[in-house]
Amino acid sequence: MSHVVLYYHIVWRTKRSEFTITEEYEKELYAYLLGYCRNKGAKLIRIGGMPDHIHLLISIRPDISVSEFVQVMKVESSKWLKTQKQHFPYFNGWGNGYAAFTYSERDKEMIRHYIMNQKQHHQTISFRTEYDNILISWGLNPKEDMLFVDD
Repeated sequence: MSHVVLYYHIVWRTKRSEFTITEEYEKELYAYLLGYCRNKGAKLIRIGGMPDHIHLLISIRPDISVSEFVQVMKVESSKWLKTQKQHFPYFNGWGNGYAAFTYSERDKEMIRHYIMNQKQHHQTISFRTEYDNILISWGLNPKEDMLFVDD
């Protein structure tokens, strides 16, 4: 019997980084995403974000690719959000792409805490700076990244 545990910190943003996820109703979006994860057999450990982006700490089954999982989750949640105009009146879709970083069991609590404290964190740092810092910590060049490029 194989045993696989993969933890991903997944980040994506709203189209044009617009502030369209209302704080008053973000928990409804989070509940929708939790349901999606459960239906796909994924374990959502923590979700959090801001009006312009989402962070997930998640363990995805090894037989589902991360790209397929996130792509379908973004499409399905976008459809759902557009049916919730009374709570998300300005939502126009998700931005292109996403970022996914792997973490070990040792790092799980650190990332969970980081996601849990997004509201406090963003009182002093923008999402763009936060994201660039994550890329740099992984040895990646923010100037080569395409997450903030819209069609």
